Amino acid sequence: MEKLSILFKEAIVVTQNSKREVLRADVLVERNRIAEIGNNLEGDEIIHSQAGILVPGLINTHTHVAMTHLRGSLDDILLSKFLERTFALDAERTEKGIYNSSLLGICEMIDSGVTSFHDLYYSEDIIETAVRNSGIRGFLSWVTLDQELTTQKGNPIENARNFITSGSKSDLVSRSVGVQGIYVAGDETYMKAKDLASRQKTTIHTHLSETREEVYSHLKKTGKRPVEYLNGIGFLGPEVIAAHCSWVTLNEIRLMARNEVNVSWNPVSNSKLATGGTTPVPEMLSEGVTVSVGTDSSGSNNSLSVLESMKYGAISINNSRWDATVLGAQTVLDFATINAARSLRRNDLGSIEIGKTADLVLIDCSSPNLYGTTAENAVSNIVYSGNPSNVDTVMVNGNILKRKHKLVKTFDSLKKGDELR
Repeated sequence: MEKLSILFKEAIVVTQNSKREVLRADVLVERNRIAEIGNNLEGDEIIHSQAGILVPGLINTHTHVAMTHLRGSLDDILLSKFLERTFALDAERTEKGIYNSSLLGICEMIDSGVTSFHDLYYSEDIIETAVRNSGIRGFLSWVTLDQELTTQKGNPIENARNFITSGSKSDLVSRSVGVQGIYVAGDETYMKAKDLASRQKTTIHTHLSETREEVYSHLKKTGKRPVEYLNGIGFLGPEVIAAHCSWVTLNEIRLMARNEVNVSWNPVSNSKLATGGTTPVPEMLSEGVTVSVGTDSSGSNNSLSVLESMKYGAISINNSRWDATVLGAQTVLDFATINAARSLRRNDLGSIEIGKTADLVLIDCSSPNLYGTTAENAVSNIVYSGNPSNVDTVMVNGNILKRKHKLVKTFDSLKKGDELR
């Protein structure tokens, strides 16, 4: 039976196209593509959207979804203690716990308008099952580090290779390699990861310059800051998506720009962990670095809401610069949509344009916090006023995962008392 077309009727459409047009229009979805944008269109199923904003699906470019079980377990402690507890708890995982914890995090992301997430963890094969069962889009990076420092069974690079090259293909799953960070990975691990990514034509997902201690420990050890060092060994490149980059100098930013490194900024996580300083996002933008936004894990953020990260990120930068115009709502919405898609090499995502993949989110503006939204203030209201409770409908790959404020799938495996560890 042929799939019915779906029409979003008379929405405020935040296109995120090259002109950043905001239209009052209908959007027709056929199969998994945006087929038409206009007025007085017809479709088999109609979603009346007059009281809503239709936006491209939000993309979370850095998280560890299998760590959702850590929410509330690592609060109000020093970073050193946070890391110690995280590593200890991470070593005790079960396959059932990884699956259920991933599914729980995926539910939270769908509920808050996230249609794609970029993950960094081991056991990505288990997480992939949760992605397929839920219908979200997963960019899954198997984390690598030096073998003598890992709790993974076998060799991390070989584990990553096996993950990338095995299993059936899916429209919803993109497999890649990751590197934990310079504090647990030597030159050989970095370069093997780069070689694997090159051979398999994938991206590389890594932590980079997240904390002052990371940076200055490496500087003391090698005489170079992490970005400078990785540039020297030939690791940096356009395939790299580097999370955090909070402690980088202007020279390092220029090195990243020259090598076309993509940055996933995680403002809420960085502030909650009190990593110090303010990520130099304005300088990154000035130098031409592609910046997106991530939440990090529920252990360091407690939330997987990209909406929350956009608002906090914008106001934290502006406050630190004593200038409310430095980072605007349109810029941070770009981070969560078109920039994220570009970083992940998915030009079919991130905007509402004819021919693009139908990853769409309808935000309900009938609630008091968004009532009165117009095309003129839609972007500002999404970023500064929106929250997950406003998300009415979520579509991924042309399939509706949330309808009228309720998840389509109940995920019965997530019953009270189920194993999350």
